[in-house]
Amino acid sequence: MPMLVRWMGDDPAMTKEDRLGIFIRKLLSHSPLSADDQQAIRDLPFNIRRLEANEHILREGEKATVCPVLLQGYAYRQKTSADGGRQIVALKIPGDALDFQSLYVETADHSLQALTPVELAVFSIKDFEKLVAPRPNLARAVLVDILIEASIGREWLLNIGRRNALARLAHLLCEIFYRVQQIAREDVSGFELPLTQEQLADLLGLTPVHINRTIKLLEDAGAVRRISRRLTIGDLGILRQMADFSDLYLHRNTVSPV
Repeated sequence: MPMLVRWMGDDPAMTKEDRLGIFIRKLLSHSPLSADDQQAIRDLPFNIRRLEANEHILREGEKATVCPVLLQGYAYRQKTSADGGRQIVALKIPGDALDFQSLYVETADHSLQALTPVELAVFSIKDFEKLVAPRPNLARAVLVDILIEASIGREWLLNIGRRNALARLAHLLCEIFYRVQQIAREDVSGFELPLTQEQLADLLGLTPVHINRTIKLLEDAGAVRRISRRLTIGDLGILRQMADFSDLYLHRNTVSPV
């Protein structure tokens, strides 16, 4: 499997434990962690798992036994209706724990799937629970991460329910840009969004045809550039204006170690 853009995880030539740097940076972006807490994360046993695009990481109804963290690629959480309709309810980027809620809720009420080829650091839930239990700052970091994901979910609900198609897509692009910027170690102004029009439709509650028309409007305004099936940010200021975007709900408050 070819390696992806460099910001998507630390250098694969690093030691296995050092690859967790992107996960630790994500936690530090919202919660204070001591050097000892950070080292404890690196010392926790884990396996590297690689999956191709569209492979399942977790299926609805399964009992989770592991806590996967995304090191490379994109993944998404989805719900499926009785007639087979799909709604993408969360988008995961490198550094994200894919299912912290399974530390506390045994049975999955959603499915997790790889959007692109992905690389995961897979921890045992029992091992992660033992790590967190005596460390209040780590426990708080897990809780804050879950709360921020809930905050993003509320914004997505507002996006689908109350914004027009142009604002919906512009808002999503702004969000992804700021989430990527939060954990990247390099300029991400030209990063590509790997979502297809069909996937954007399932995420934004629109049809693929409507998505195509909306992308064309963003292109004409200079807000995005489209190369083949990939989108890159053209002018973030225009996107922010179209979406009336505020990043308050992302709680991007980088903090120092304790």
